[in-house]
Amino acid sequence: MKCLIIASGNGSQLQKKDDTNHLIPILGVPLIERVIRSAIEAGADDFYVVTGYKSERISAFLGHLAGHLGVPITAIFHENLEKENDLLLLKAREYLREPFLLLMADHLFDPSIVRELEKIPLADGEIILGVDGDTQNSPVNIENSIRVSTGNGKIRDIGKDLTDFNGIDTGVFLCTPGIFAALERSTEENGEPTLSGVVKTLVGDACARAVDISGHFWIDVADPSAFKRAENALMATLRGKPDEGPVFRYFYRPLSGMISRRLVNYKITPNQISVFSFLCSILAAGLFALGGYPALLAGGLMAQFAMVIDCCDGAVARLKFQISQYGGWFDAVLDRYADAFLLFGLMWHAYAVKTEGYILFTGFFAIIGSFVLSYTADKYDSLMRDRIRRSKEFRVGRELRVFLIFLGAIFNQVFLTLIVIAIVMNIEIIRRIIICRDNE
Repeated sequence: MKCLIIASGNGSQLQKKDDTNHLIPILGVPLIERVIRSAIEAGADDFYVVTGYKSERISAFLGHLAGHLGVPITAIFHENLEKENDLLLLKAREYLREPFLLLMADHLFDPSIVRELEKIPLADGEIILGVDGDTQNSPVNIENSIRVSTGNGKIRDIGKDLTDFNGIDTGVFLCTPGIFAALERSTEENGEPTLSGVVKTLVGDACARAVDISGHFWIDVADPSAFKRAENALMATLRGKPDEGPVFRYFYRPLSGMISRRLVNYKITPNQISVFSFLCSILAAGLFALGGYPALLAGGLMAQFAMVIDCCDGAVARLKFQISQYGGWFDAVLDRYADAFLLFGLMWHAYAVKTEGYILFTGFFAIIGSFVLSYTADKYDSLMRDRIRRSKEFRVGRELRVFLIFLGAIFNQVFLTLIVIAIVMNIEIIRRIIICRDNE
Protein backbone atom coordinates (compact mmCIF):
# COMPACT_ATOMS: atom_id res chain seq x y z
CA MET A 1 0.00 0.00 0.00
CA LYS A 2 1.26 3.44 -0.92
CA CYS A 3 1.24 6.23 1.63
CA LEU A 4 1.32 10.00 1.13
CA ILE A 5 2.44 12.14 4.07
CA ILE A 6 2.05 15.92 4.25
CA ALA A 7 5.13 17.44 5.92
CA SER A 8 5.30 20.86 4.28
CA GLY A 9 4.20 23.17 7.10
CA ASN A 10 6.49 24.93 9.54
CA GLY A 11 4.32 24.40 12.62
CA SER A 12 5.50 27.61 14.25
CA GLN A 13 3.87 26.84 17.62
CA LEU A 14 6.39 24.07 18.24
CA GLN A 15 9.51 25.89 17.11
CA LYS A 16 10.64 26.56 20.64
CA LYS A 17 11.57 22.87 20.69
CA ASP A 18 13.12 22.57 17.22
CA ASP A 19 13.28 24.57 14.01
CA THR A 20 11.99 21.58 12.03
CA ASN A 21 8.84 20.40 13.78
CA HIS A 22 8.52 17.10 11.96
CA LEU A 23 11.94 16.04 13.28
CA ILE A 24 11.20 16.85 16.91
CA PRO A 25 11.87 13.71 18.98
CA ILE A 26 8.91 12.59 21.03
CA LEU A 27 10.02 9.94 23.53
CA GLY A 28 13.19 9.42 21.54
CA VAL A 29 11.68 9.11 18.04
CA PRO A 30 11.13 12.04 15.60
CA LEU A 31 7.49 12.79 14.86
CA ILE A 32 7.64 11.92 11.18
CA GLU A 33 9.47 8.67 11.90
CA ARG A 34 6.72 7.66 14.33
CA VAL A 35 4.14 8.32 11.62
CA ILE A 36 6.06 6.30 9.03
CA ARG A 37 6.70 3.39 11.39
CA SER A 38 3.03 3.30 12.41
CA ALA A 39 2.04 3.30 8.73
CA ILE A 40 4.41 0.39 8.08
CA GLU A 41 2.74 -1.56 10.88
CA ALA A 42 -0.58 -0.78 9.19
CA GLY A 43 0.65 -2.26 5.91
CA ALA A 44 2.18 0.67 3.99
CA ASP A 45 5.35 -0.16 2.06
CA ASP A 46 5.91 2.76 -0.33
CA PHE A 47 6.06 6.35 0.93
CA TYR A 48 5.80 9.81 -0.63
CA VAL A 49 6.41 12.81 1.60
CA VAL A 50 5.52 16.33 0.50
CA THR A 51 8.14 18.63 2.03
CA GLY A 52 8.54 22.39 2.07
CA TYR A 53 9.93 24.22 5.08
CA LYS A 54 13.48 23.01 5.84
CA SER A 55 13.05 20.48 3.04
CA GLU A 56 16.78 19.73 2.72
CA ARG A 57 17.03 18.63 6.33
CA ILE A 58 13.83 16.58 6.19
CA SER A 59 14.82 14.95 2.90
CA ALA A 60 18.23 13.97 4.29
CA PHE A 61 16.57 12.43 7.32
CA LEU A 62 14.08 10.55 5.15
CA GLY A 63 16.90 9.19 2.97
CA HIS A 64 18.67 7.79 6.02
CA LEU A 65 15.40 6.42 7.42
CA ALA A 66 14.55 4.68 4.13
CA GLY A 67 17.85 2.81 4.23
CA HIS A 68 17.36 1.90 7.88
CA LEU A 69 13.79 0.65 7.45
CA GLY A 70 14.28 -0.90 4.03
CA VAL A 71 11.30 0.87 2.45
CA PRO A 72 11.25 3.42 -0.39
CA ILE A 73 10.59 6.99 0.77
CA THR A 74 10.33 9.66 -1.94
CA ALA A 75 10.56 13.29 -0.84
CA ILE A 76 8.48 15.62 -3.03
CA PHE A 77 9.62 19.20 -2.63
CA HIS A 78 7.40 22.20 -3.27
CA GLU A 79 9.01 25.57 -3.66
CA ASN A 80 6.13 27.92 -2.91
CA LEU A 81 5.66 28.04 0.83
CA GLU A 82 2.95 30.65 0.51
CA LYS A 83 0.53 28.18 -1.06
CA GLU A 84 -1.95 26.24 0.97
CA ASN A 85 -0.22 23.07 2.11
CA ASP A 86 -3.10 20.86 1.05
CA LEU A 87 -3.07 22.21 -2.51
CA LEU A 88 0.40 20.78 -2.77
CA LEU A 89 -1.13 17.32 -2.71
CA LEU A 90 -1.21 17.81 -6.46
CA LYS A 91 2.60 17.50 -6.45
CA ALA A 92 2.13 13.80 -5.65
CA ARG A 93 -0.52 13.13 -8.27
CA GLU A 94 1.83 11.49 -10.76
CA TYR A 95 3.00 8.96 -8.16
CA LEU A 96 -0.40 7.85 -6.87
CA ARG A 97 -2.63 6.17 -9.42
CA GLU A 98 -4.18 3.63 -7.05
CA PRO A 99 -5.82 3.80 -3.59
CA PHE A 100 -3.43 5.12 -0.96
CA LEU A 101 -3.13 6.10 2.67
CA LEU A 102 -3.00 9.84 3.39
CA LEU A 103 -1.44 11.02 6.67
CA MET A 104 -0.21 14.17 8.37
CA ALA A 105 3.42 14.25 9.56
CA ASP A 106 2.42 15.61 12.97
CA HIS A 107 -0.60 13.35 13.63
CA LEU A 108 0.37 10.31 15.70
CA PHE A 109 -1.97 7.35 15.41
CA ASP A 110 -2.37 3.69 16.22
CA PRO A 111 -2.08 1.38 13.19
CA SER A 112 -5.40 -0.17 14.21
CA ILE A 113 -7.12 2.98 12.87
CA VAL A 114 -5.96 2.15 9.35
CA ARG A 115 -7.18 -1.40 9.74
CA GLU A 116 -10.60 -0.07 10.75
CA LEU A 117 -10.70 2.06 7.61
CA GLU A 118 -9.66 -0.89 5.43
CA LYS A 119 -12.75 -2.82 6.51
CA ILE A 120 -14.86 -0.50 4.37
CA PRO A 121 -14.80 -1.17 0.60
CA LEU A 122 -13.49 1.91 -1.22
CA ALA A 123 -15.29 2.75 -4.47
CA ASP A 124 -13.81 4.83 -7.29
CA GLY A 125 -13.67 8.51 -6.41
CA GLU A 126 -14.31 7.95 -2.69
CA ILE A 127 -12.31 8.78 0.40
CA ILE A 128 -12.67 7.40 3.92
CA LEU A 129 -11.77 9.50 6.93
CA GLY A 130 -11.11 8.23 10.43
CA VAL A 131 -13.35 10.28 12.74
CA ASP A 132 -13.07 10.34 16.52
CA GLY A 133 -16.64 10.30 17.75
CA ASP A 134 -15.64 10.68 21.39
CA THR A 135 -15.60 14.47 21.38
CA GLN A 136 -15.71 14.70 25.17
CA ASN A 137 -12.50 12.76 25.68
CA SER A 138 -10.65 13.75 22.53
CA PRO A 139 -6.86 13.90 22.99
CA VAL A 140 -6.74 17.21 21.12
CA ASN A 141 -7.94 20.74 21.74
CA ILE A 142 -11.37 20.76 20.12
CA GLU A 143 -11.25 24.52 19.71
CA ASN A 144 -8.34 24.16 17.28
CA SER A 145 -9.51 20.94 15.63
CA ILE A 146 -11.40 20.27 12.42
CA ARG A 147 -14.89 19.18 13.35
CA VAL A 148 -16.95 16.65 11.45
CA SER A 149 -20.66 15.94 11.19
CA THR A 150 -21.42 12.36 10.20
CA GLY A 151 -24.40 10.10 9.72
CA ASN A 152 -24.97 6.60 8.32
CA GLY A 153 -21.28 6.20 7.59
CA LYS A 154 -21.13 9.37 5.50
CA ILE A 155 -19.62 12.79 6.16
CA ARG A 156 -22.29 15.49 6.15
CA ASP A 157 -20.09 18.51 6.80
CA ILE A 158 -16.61 19.43 7.95
CA GLY A 159 -14.83 22.55 9.20
CA LYS A 160 -13.29 24.29 12.19
CA ASP A 161 -16.35 26.47 12.73
CA LEU A 162 -19.04 23.77 12.86
CA THR A 163 -21.36 24.08 15.84
CA ASP A 164 -23.35 20.95 15.08
CA PHE A 165 -20.81 18.14 14.96
CA ASN A 166 -20.32 14.65 16.36
CA GLY A 167 -16.69 13.92 15.60
CA ILE A 168 -13.14 15.18 15.14
CA ASP A 169 -11.00 14.82 12.00
CA THR A 170 -8.03 12.55 12.86
CA GLY A 171 -6.14 13.30 9.65
CA VAL A 172 -6.04 9.60 8.72
CA PHE A 173 -7.52 9.01 5.25
CA LEU A 174 -7.85 6.19 2.75
CA CYS A 175 -8.13 7.80 -0.66
CA THR A 176 -8.60 6.99 -4.30
CA PRO A 177 -6.83 9.14 -6.93
CA GLY A 178 -10.15 10.93 -7.36
CA ILE A 179 -9.11 13.14 -4.45
CA PHE A 180 -6.85 15.12 -6.80
CA ALA A 181 -9.66 16.02 -9.17
CA ALA A 182 -11.81 16.95 -6.17
CA LEU A 183 -9.00 19.22 -4.92
CA GLU A 184 -8.88 21.03 -8.25
CA ARG A 185 -12.66 21.47 -8.24
CA SER A 186 -12.67 22.74 -4.67
CA THR A 187 -10.03 25.31 -5.57
CA GLU A 188 -11.67 26.48 -8.78
CA GLU A 189 -15.32 26.41 -7.70
CA ASN A 190 -15.17 27.25 -4.01
CA GLY A 191 -11.76 28.83 -3.51
CA GLU A 192 -10.90 26.24 -0.86
CA PRO A 193 -7.54 24.60 -1.66
CA THR A 194 -7.65 22.57 1.54
CA LEU A 195 -8.39 19.03 2.58
CA SER A 196 -11.53 20.26 4.31
CA GLY A 197 -12.55 21.85 1.00
CA VAL A 198 -11.90 18.55 -0.78
CA VAL A 199 -14.06 16.69 1.71
CA LYS A 200 -16.87 19.21 1.27
CA THR A 201 -16.68 18.74 -2.48
CA LEU A 202 -16.82 14.97 -2.09
CA VAL A 203 -19.71 15.30 0.38
CA GLY A 204 -21.67 16.86 -2.47
CA ASP A 205 -20.82 13.83 -4.61
CA ALA A 206 -21.75 11.40 -1.78
CA CYS A 207 -18.16 10.15 -1.94
CA ALA A 208 -16.93 11.14 1.53
CA ARG A 209 -17.25 8.31 4.01
CA ALA A 210 -16.47 8.19 7.73
CA VAL A 211 -15.37 5.50 10.15
CA ASP A 212 -15.72 6.07 13.88
CA ILE A 213 -12.39 5.18 15.51
CA SER A 214 -13.35 6.15 19.07
CA GLY A 215 -11.11 4.42 21.60
CA HIS A 216 -8.11 4.17 19.27
CA PHE A 217 -5.04 6.28 20.02
CA TRP A 218 -4.33 9.35 17.90
CA ILE A 219 -3.27 12.93 18.53
CA ASP A 220 -2.47 16.06 16.54
CA VAL A 221 0.84 17.35 17.92
CA ALA A 222 0.15 20.97 17.03
CA ASP A 223 1.48 22.89 20.04
CA PRO A 224 3.53 22.40 23.24
CA SER A 225 0.52 21.34 25.29
CA ALA A 226 -0.42 18.74 22.66
CA PHE A 227 3.20 17.57 22.64
CA LYS A 228 2.99 16.90 26.37
CA ARG A 229 -0.36 15.14 25.98
CA ALA A 230 1.13 13.03 23.21
CA GLU A 231 3.98 11.91 25.47
CA ASN A 232 1.52 10.99 28.21
CA ALA A 233 -0.74 9.17 25.74
CA LEU A 234 2.16 7.15 24.34
CA MET A 235 3.23 6.17 27.84
CA ALA A 236 -0.36 5.14 28.58
CA THR A 237 -0.24 2.70 25.65
CA LEU A 238 2.29 0.63 27.62
CA ARG A 239 -0.51 -1.29 29.22
CA GLY A 240 0.31 -4.43 31.09
CA LYS A 241 -0.96 -7.92 30.53
CA PRO A 242 -4.50 -8.61 31.79
CA ASP A 243 -3.15 -11.33 34.09
CA GLU A 244 -0.33 -9.42 35.75
CA GLY A 245 -0.49 -9.14 39.52
CA PRO A 246 -0.85 -6.10 41.77
CA VAL A 247 2.87 -6.00 42.62
CA PHE A 248 3.71 -5.54 38.96
CA ARG A 249 0.81 -3.20 38.17
CA TYR A 250 1.14 -0.85 41.13
CA PHE A 251 4.85 -1.03 41.93
CA TYR A 252 7.16 -2.18 39.14
CA ARG A 253 5.29 -0.75 36.16
CA PRO A 254 4.89 2.84 37.48
CA LEU A 255 8.56 3.01 38.51
CA SER A 256 9.81 1.50 35.27
CA GLY A 257 7.57 3.86 33.30
CA MET A 258 9.19 6.91 34.88
CA ILE A 259 12.66 5.58 34.12
CA SER A 260 11.78 4.44 30.58
CA ARG A 261 10.45 7.91 29.79
CA ARG A 262 13.98 9.23 30.28
CA LEU A 263 15.93 6.31 28.84
CA VAL A 264 14.29 6.73 25.43
CA ASN A 265 16.12 10.03 25.00
CA TYR A 266 19.49 8.30 25.00
CA LYS A 267 21.15 5.92 22.54
CA ILE A 268 20.57 2.92 24.76
CA THR A 269 19.22 -0.29 23.26
CA PRO A 270 16.74 -2.63 24.99
CA ASN A 271 19.35 -5.41 25.00
CA GLN A 272 21.81 -3.12 26.80
CA ILE A 273 19.13 -2.45 29.41
CA SER A 274 18.62 -6.21 29.79
CA VAL A 275 22.33 -6.76 30.36
CA PHE A 276 22.52 -3.93 32.90
CA SER A 277 19.57 -5.40 34.82
CA PHE A 278 21.27 -8.80 34.81
CA LEU A 279 24.51 -7.32 36.18
CA CYS A 280 22.53 -5.63 38.95
CA SER A 281 21.05 -9.02 39.87
CA ILE A 282 24.54 -10.53 39.98
CA LEU A 283 25.61 -7.73 42.32
CA ALA A 284 22.56 -8.38 44.51
CA ALA A 285 23.41 -12.09 44.69
CA GLY A 286 26.99 -11.23 45.66
CA LEU A 287 25.73 -9.01 48.47
CA PHE A 288 23.52 -11.84 49.75
CA ALA A 289 26.52 -14.18 49.80
CA LEU A 290 28.63 -11.74 51.82
CA GLY A 291 26.56 -12.36 54.92
CA GLY A 292 25.33 -9.96 57.57
CA TYR A 293 22.15 -7.89 57.63
CA PRO A 294 23.54 -4.69 55.98
CA ALA A 295 24.69 -6.66 52.93
CA LEU A 296 21.42 -8.61 52.90
CA LEU A 297 19.35 -5.41 52.94
CA ALA A 298 21.51 -3.83 50.25
CA GLY A 299 21.13 -6.98 48.14
CA GLY A 300 17.34 -6.88 48.54
CA LEU A 301 17.22 -3.26 47.39
CA MET A 302 19.53 -4.00 44.47
CA ALA A 303 17.36 -6.95 43.42
CA GLN A 304 14.35 -4.63 43.36
CA PHE A 305 16.26 -2.08 41.33
CA ALA A 306 17.27 -4.79 38.87
CA MET A 307 13.65 -5.86 38.51
CA VAL A 308 12.48 -2.31 37.83
CA ILE A 309 15.20 -1.86 35.20
CA ASP A 310 14.29 -5.22 33.68
CA CYS A 311 10.78 -3.87 33.07
CA CYS A 312 12.27 -0.95 31.12
CA ASP A 313 13.74 -2.93 28.21
CA GLY A 314 10.34 -3.89 26.83
CA ALA A 315 8.94 -0.38 27.34
CA VAL A 316 11.89 1.23 25.55
CA ALA A 317 11.62 -1.33 22.75
CA ARG A 318 7.95 -0.50 22.19
CA LEU A 319 8.39 3.27 22.44
CA LYS A 320 11.36 3.27 20.02
CA PHE A 321 10.04 0.58 17.64
CA GLN A 322 12.90 -1.76 18.56
CA ILE A 323 10.89 -4.86 19.41
CA SER A 324 12.50 -8.07 18.16
CA GLN A 325 12.00 -11.77 18.79
CA TYR A 326 15.69 -12.07 19.64
CA GLY A 327 15.43 -9.27 22.21
CA GLY A 328 12.52 -10.97 24.00
CA TRP A 329 14.33 -14.31 24.00
CA PHE A 330 17.63 -12.76 25.14
CA ASP A 331 15.89 -10.99 28.02
CA ALA A 332 14.20 -14.24 29.08
CA VAL A 333 17.54 -16.09 29.10
CA LEU A 334 19.17 -13.43 31.28
CA ASP A 335 16.16 -13.47 33.61
CA ARG A 336 16.59 -17.20 34.22
CA TYR A 337 20.28 -16.74 35.04
CA ALA A 338 19.46 -13.78 37.29
CA ASP A 339 16.85 -15.81 39.21
CA ALA A 340 19.32 -18.65 39.74
CA PHE A 341 22.00 -16.30 41.08
CA LEU A 342 19.58 -14.48 43.41
CA LEU A 343 18.18 -17.66 44.93
CA PHE A 344 21.62 -19.26 45.19
CA GLY A 345 22.87 -16.12 46.94
CA LEU A 346 20.01 -16.35 49.45
CA MET A 347 20.68 -20.06 49.99
CA TRP A 348 24.38 -19.35 50.56
CA HIS A 349 23.46 -16.63 53.07
CA ALA A 350 21.14 -18.95 55.02
CA TYR A 351 23.58 -21.88 54.91
CA ALA A 352 26.42 -19.71 56.20
CA VAL A 353 24.31 -18.83 59.23
CA LYS A 354 23.26 -22.42 59.91
CA THR A 355 25.00 -25.23 58.03
CA GLU A 356 22.10 -27.66 57.82
CA GLY A 357 21.30 -29.88 54.87
CA TYR A 358 17.60 -28.99 54.85
CA ILE A 359 18.56 -25.42 53.89
CA LEU A 360 20.27 -26.70 50.74
CA PHE A 361 17.26 -28.93 50.07
CA THR A 362 14.85 -25.98 50.40
CA GLY A 363 17.06 -23.77 48.28
CA PHE A 364 17.18 -26.44 45.57
CA PHE A 365 13.39 -26.66 45.41
CA ALA A 366 13.10 -22.88 45.32
CA ILE A 367 15.49 -22.73 42.36
CA ILE A 368 14.03 -25.68 40.45
CA GLY A 369 10.47 -24.48 41.10
CA SER A 370 11.32 -21.05 39.72
CA PHE A 371 12.91 -22.55 36.61
CA VAL A 372 10.07 -24.96 35.84
CA LEU A 373 7.50 -22.24 36.49
CA SER A 374 9.19 -20.06 33.88
CA TYR A 375 9.46 -23.03 31.51
CA THR A 376 5.71 -23.70 31.71
CA ALA A 377 4.71 -20.05 31.30
CA ASP A 378 4.45 -19.90 27.50
CA LYS A 379 2.45 -23.12 27.17
CA TYR A 380 0.14 -22.19 30.03
CA ASP A 381 -0.42 -18.63 28.79
CA SER A 382 -1.15 -19.71 25.22
CA LEU A 383 -3.52 -22.48 26.27
CA MET A 384 -5.31 -20.43 28.92
CA ARG A 385 -5.22 -16.99 27.28
CA ASP A 386 -8.99 -16.67 26.86
CA ARG A 387 -9.69 -17.94 30.36
CA ILE A 388 -7.14 -15.56 31.90
CA ARG A 389 -8.63 -12.62 29.95
CA ARG A 390 -12.12 -13.38 31.26
CA SER A 391 -11.12 -14.06 34.86
CA LYS A 392 -9.46 -11.98 37.53
CA GLU A 393 -6.65 -14.49 37.99
CA PHE A 394 -3.06 -13.32 37.72
CA ARG A 395 0.07 -15.22 36.94
CA VAL A 396 2.52 -16.17 39.64
CA GLY A 397 5.69 -14.99 37.99
CA ARG A 398 9.10 -13.47 38.41
CA GLU A 399 7.90 -10.18 39.86
CA LEU A 400 6.31 -11.95 42.85
CA ARG A 401 9.45 -14.01 43.38
CA VAL A 402 11.74 -10.95 43.43
CA PHE A 403 9.34 -9.06 45.68
CA LEU A 404 9.36 -11.95 48.16
CA ILE A 405 13.16 -11.84 48.10
CA PHE A 406 12.98 -8.13 48.90
CA LEU A 407 10.64 -8.73 51.86
CA GLY A 408 12.85 -11.53 53.15
CA ALA A 409 15.87 -9.22 53.04
CA ILE A 410 14.08 -6.40 54.87
CA PHE A 411 12.83 -8.63 57.68
CA ASN A 412 16.00 -10.76 57.78
CA GLN A 413 14.02 -13.94 57.15
CA VAL A 414 16.09 -15.59 54.44
CA PHE A 415 15.26 -19.23 55.15
CA LEU A 416 11.55 -18.46 55.54
CA THR A 417 11.68 -16.69 52.17
CA LEU A 418 13.21 -19.77 50.54
CA ILE A 419 10.48 -21.95 52.03
CA VAL A 420 7.70 -19.66 50.78
CA ILE A 421 9.21 -19.41 47.28
CA ALA A 422 9.71 -23.19 47.08
CA ILE A 423 6.13 -23.89 48.16
CA VAL A 424 4.42 -21.19 46.09
CA MET A 425 6.36 -21.89 42.87
CA ASN A 426 5.88 -25.65 42.98
CA ILE A 427 2.21 -25.49 43.94
CA GLU A 428 1.63 -23.14 41.03
CA ILE A 429 3.36 -25.61 38.69
CA ILE A 430 1.07 -28.40 39.89
CA ARG A 431 -1.97 -26.14 39.45
CA ARG A 432 -0.93 -25.32 35.88
CA ILE A 433 -0.41 -28.98 35.05
CA ILE A 434 -3.91 -29.86 36.28
CA ILE A 435 -5.59 -26.94 34.51
CA CYS A 436 -3.78 -27.56 31.22
CA ARG A 437 -4.65 -31.29 31.40
CA ASP A 438 -8.34 -30.55 31.99
CA ASN A 439 -8.50 -27.92 29.24
CA GLU A 440 -6.46 -29.67 26.54
